[in-house]
Amino acid sequence: TVRRVVESAADLDIGTLTLYAFSSDNWHRPAPEVNSLMKLMRDYLAEETMRCVSEGLRVSVIGRRDRLHPDLVAEIQRTERATRGGRRLELRFAVDYSSRDAILAAAAQGGGRGGLDRHDFHRRLLEVIHSSPTIREVDLLIRTGGEKRLSDFLLWESAYAELHFCDRLWPDFRPRDLAAALADFRRRDRRYGALSDSIAAPGPATAA
Repeated sequence: TVRRVVESAADLDIGTLTLYAFSSDNWHRPAPEVNSLMKLMRDYLAEETMRCVSEGLRVSVIGRRDRLHPDLVAEIQRTERATRGGRRLELRFAVDYSSRDAILAAAAQGGGRGGLDRHDFHRRLLEVIHSSPTIREVDLLIRTGGEKRLSDFLLWESAYAELHFCDRLWPDFRPRDLAAALADFRRRDRRYGALSDSIAAPGPATAA
């Protein structure tokens, strides 16, 4: 499913695609399930890195790394180094990720005498989650499986995101579902609190 969706996203003018692979709350799941998810992530990176390089994809992982197995951390770092030159699509996996924890960690750094504006806070937030120091506002947030909640995912970055809810379960999610979500997104009138005729034309979409 990941391979199908990623290949489709690269052809649909999506600049950045972020997949929620493992939330910080998922540590509460049974140990065998957690271990299987971590192994799946490690195997995916090991098997798909060269494909990502050949397809021009840049892979990065956001979230905490101090609680991950050293073998997985090493695989993440290897993949990030190998795909650093990718320009076709930035593919991000959120692993041991909690948006609320990231916001708290960034806020705890303080703003100094001059205070902290939105840009500075966003930069610190990205540093906390091990992402590149580039602002990635979410344009479109897709939730599969019939769920209608954000589940602690990219809360700061999704302030003006368009939300799309799909009843299809993630394992059954297909490129046509992504294309339908993107078509729905492009029909929407995004005003950001202003009037429609004052908004500039959008660039490549950022999807989560």
